[in-house]
Amino acid sequence: MANRKEILAKITEWLEPENFQDYAPNGLQVEGKEDVNTIITGVTASQALLDEAIKRNADMILVHHGYFWKGEDQCIRGMKKNRIKQLLENDINLVAYHLPLDDHPEYGNNRQLADVLEIQNPKPLGGLVWQGKLKESMSPEKFGLHIARALHRNPLHVGEGKDTIETVAWCTGAAQGFINMAIEADVDAYLSGEISEPTTHTARECRIHYYAAGHHATERYGVQALGEALAKEFGVSHQFIDCDNPV
Repeated sequence: MANRKEILAKITEWLEPENFQDYAPNGLQVEGKEDVNTIITGVTASQALLDEAIKRNADMILVHHGYFWKGEDQCIRGMKKNRIKQLLENDINLVAYHLPLDDHPEYGNNRQLADVLEIQNPKPLGGLVWQGKLKESMSPEKFGLHIARALHRNPLHVGEGKDTIETVAWCTGAAQGFINMAIEADVDAYLSGEISEPTTHTARECRIHYYAAGHHATERYGVQALGEALAKEFGVSHQFIDCDNPV
């Protein structure tokens, strides 16, 4: 069992959230019990995740996508009211880290995705975008199959480019707008979670292979790595719950 303040202090030490201007508050969003024995991690603090976490006697829920986003309705009613009520009634801490968890060089979504896709020599390209080299060169079709096998989700492949892919740039989540950084870096392919209508034209006209592999699918791994690190550091129980999301 560990103290909530100690856990939060350790995450702050690792992720340094104070260095980010984010779209939602990083850290403790809903306060629960002080003593933590079981941490449940997930991508998004949805009702499905909360329900499952309660079944597993969670003391803390740690997610990438939490609550209180900039621009959302500030009133606590409807879906938001139901979620927060359930957290408070069960005395569960809700902890969320957005951009700091994307960016971290060890536990970050981008770094973890490199391991999942077996990308060699991963390193930051600029901002949140990373770049690296495939373990072995692949045709565009084979790389799409490789992504599907690794992430258990078929990616959307658009654009045209080289017949063989060796170098890749990527950024998890809604990062389709960073495709121009990949083009400037002259890599063979760019991968992100989501795609927008203009992305197809950019990929085609700039002759780069683009893969939209799913916002949820690309961001499952950072929070798991952080949860495992906390379990090792504090001797608490950790379980990751994957609430399926096709987007």
